[in-house]
Amino acid sequence: MDIQKTHNIGTLGPSMKGQKVTVAGWVEDLRELGKLTFLTLRDVTGVSQIVVAGPDNLAQVKDLTRQSVVRILGTVQESKARDFTFEIKADTIDVLSRAVHPLPIDPLGRLESGIDNRLNARALDLRNQKTAAIFKLRHNTLLCIRKTLTDLGFLEVNTPKIIGSASEGGANLFSLKYFDKQAYLAQSPQLYKEQLTLGLERIFEISSFYRAEKSHTVRHLTEFTSIDIEAAFMDYTDVMQILESLVVNVFEYVEKNCISEQKSLGIEIKKPKAPFDRVTYTQAIEELGKQGLELQFGDDLLDSHLRKLGELHPGFYFLTDWPLKLKPFYIHEKDDPSLSKSFDLQYGYLELSSGGRRLHDPQKIRARLVEQGLNPAQFEDHLRAFDWGMPPHSGWGLGLDRLMAVLTQIDNVREVVLYPRDPERLFP
Repeated sequence: MDIQKTHNIGTLGPSMKGQKVTVAGWVEDLRELGKLTFLTLRDVTGVSQIVVAGPDNLAQVKDLTRQSVVRILGTVQESKARDFTFEIKADTIDVLSRAVHPLPIDPLGRLESGIDNRLNARALDLRNQKTAAIFKLRHNTLLCIRKTLTDLGFLEVNTPKIIGSASEGGANLFSLKYFDKQAYLAQSPQLYKEQLTLGLERIFEISSFYRAEKSHTVRHLTEFTSIDIEAAFMDYTDVMQILESLVVNVFEYVEKNCISEQKSLGIEIKKPKAPFDRVTYTQAIEELGKQGLELQFGDDLLDSHLRKLGELHPGFYFLTDWPLKLKPFYIHEKDDPSLSKSFDLQYGYLELSSGGRRLHDPQKIRARLVEQGLNPAQFEDHLRAFDWGMPPHSGWGLGLDRLMAVLTQIDNVREVVLYPRDPERLFP
């Protein structure tokens, strides 16, 4: 049995009247009207009406279930149906795969399913046009990100996800046996990407990372996708500007190129105004004090504080110049040694990105490790590279899943991940 098709449905139109085409997809609906049956056939690119006539073809579709996969050889013709500008009159029909009912969810969304049921049947859920739109937007977002960074001279790299030590001193690592050794799943590419600036100068990575946090919120995952950059000879303000441009480019690109996806989701994506607000940690403390939230210098900002700041700075904004003691050992200090050359990109209370200027002096790094209660001996593989002529460098990590939640205006980050992993979900 042939399985190929000559056209995607989305490439067809009324101007092709009389042309023979072969299409394939799944049956969304079927209606029997006397000696005719009308199928609604969809593929990933679009939807068409199929007119079925003749005893052989009608016998093929008589007991056909919705969501079954068929291949149609037919002729494009004008349609009198209100919802279609053209239709295909079937010459032959091949049933390639029958859907067994009852299905676990209704992919048309006529019967609403909870997110857990939808995730349990995620492959079928992708036939729901609202769900499919999310991941078409995600594809286009990644397309834009890669082009933006490549055009700025960044090279895409891949760093290990199985590592031999708790590289950043983080406690929330998944551990595993690596033959006869102890290993961990990487929670970020931080140390590797810093080392890579030594020879490649500007690099980026888009990959999955892992954090063993038992967080039960709509914004946390144990496996998440991070976009990371690191750039030699750039200060933290330089990479902040790259991050801002990247976010603006993404919104502008999908606003212009993903019209049908926005329609499916019932949203309107608009390019954010730039420049984003830049609020120093000290300014944030002062602003919160005026709102009756008293904080001392060095206090971390909680969700309640960030929600209030989000009200004061709608949309995207940067929080900069954090106290050095609140940041990892590799972050560079400012002229005021109590402050760091660091920033977070916020959208309301939601932290999307964290970054800054990195230390490139190995003696300073060793001293900072000791200050933070970490053992420099555990970082010797990393520190060796700093004795080979490490350039000054800065970078950031951006959570793709959280960015997609903002872009699609969806609160739960699990909706924008194909197969999310959280403390309870390990399957499918």
